Amino acid sequence: MLGMSDSADLDAQLLLARLLDKPRSWLYTWPEQPLSPAQELAFANLVDRRRQGEPVAYLTGKRNFWKLELLVNPAVLIPRPETELLVELALELGQDQQGPVADLGTGSGAIALALGLERPDWQIHASEISDQALLTAMHNLQASGLQNVRLYSGSWFSPLPAIHFQLVVSNPPYIDAADPHLLQQELAFEPRMALVAGEQGLADLQQIAVEARAHLLPGGWLLLEHGWQQAEAVRLQLAQLGYSQILTKQDHGGRDRVTLGRWTEQEL
Repeated sequence: MLGMSDSADLDAQLLLARLLDKPRSWLYTWPEQPLSPAQELAFANLVDRRRQGEPVAYLTGKRNFWKLELLVNPAVLIPRPETELLVELALELGQDQQGPVADLGTGSGAIALALGLERPDWQIHASEISDQALLTAMHNLQASGLQNVRLYSGSWFSPLPAIHFQLVVSNPPYIDAADPHLLQQELAFEPRMALVAGEQGLADLQQIAVEARAHLLPGGWLLLEHGWQQAEAVRLQLAQLGYSQILTKQDHGGRDRVTLGRWTEQEL
């Protein structure tokens, strides 16, 4: 049915469970339950779309991230497990801090909401330039019930309040426009503006690192997710901009994923 997928059985189960509005466990409990003709038609349509490469997360409208179930759609990137490293590091670095936190380019709100969930004493300020993505993040914020996350419309720091942050985190676009990975079926369905950056994918990483210096508290940390082959270039960027204690951390797959640096200058 979904022979081109590496997880065909799981894909089919997820699609069917979503169609029936039931947990996957229900499918095992009631395997003989017949589908109505309308349900059969709807399921066949979902299977066909999946066969054409449309991600399961978009077809179901849901994605689990951290301890959250998030609404996702083609306006936002699908949150990846490797991005949870960014959350883990932010929580570790800020464990004794109560200063405000900025999440730049929040997309579905995944990072901001995960941090807000774990640290109710933190105030999280998250920006997003895409209106449609911001609507998705607003839905997820409302569904979470969190009161310590604020969303803002605009690019990077520009819409955020004029305060300084203890932590700045971001998973910005970092794929080179010529990267062959963009030809992969599933990536073709995700928003290109959230994937691609200039200067071999480094332009937005550089811009955030430059701007963050004026928005970090002395001793504050900048954490950037990037491609696994970009770690050296990002470390060089941060060093040239005056950050210290620069370090790259690997994701659970063993690939360089997040580079962090500390801003210790009182003024530029």
